[in-house]
Amino acid sequence: MESSADRPTKSDDSTDDESPLEEIAAGVTIGLILTVAFGLLALGVPWFWIAFPVGFAGVLPVVMGLVKLYERRRAREVANNGQTSETSPSDAEDALETLRERYARGEFDDEEFERRLERLLETETIEDASAFAERARESSGYDGRDRRMPESERERERERETERER
Repeated sequence: MESSADRPTKSDDSTDDESPLEEIAAGVTIGLILTVAFGLLALGVPWFWIAFPVGFAGVLPVVMGLVKLYERRRAREVANNGQTSETSPSDAEDALETLRERYARGEFDDEEFERRLERLLETETIEDASAFAERARESSGYDGRDRRMPESERERERERETERER
């Protein structure tokens, strides 16, 4: 017959379920609650003890709930996108490799390769891409109302098509 001493306890066979962010948030919150409560005691406030139930029964659960909500949303974002909001290094490497392959096949000339390489390196994050697009709109005079590309872009496209036909 197995005694209670032979059975593993919960702490023996399970890992710590709290994330580092939860541990930090709980530690900081508990520290603040204790500081406020004992600060009130040191100041001679007769109702200092109110800080304990308010802090431990109200503030601490709210903080932990917010941390868990944040972590769940972050995990869902990563699961849906396969990455965070910034471009992963492998995506940037894939884009660079594709650019090199197309250049090697002769799909565009040196000038076009340099332009695209510069754009790729300038737009590694979403914020960089937005800023790059804004600069491009300002320099080309494109105001966003006309869905057609600017005249200079159409001319470049025609030149490329003519070169490919040759």
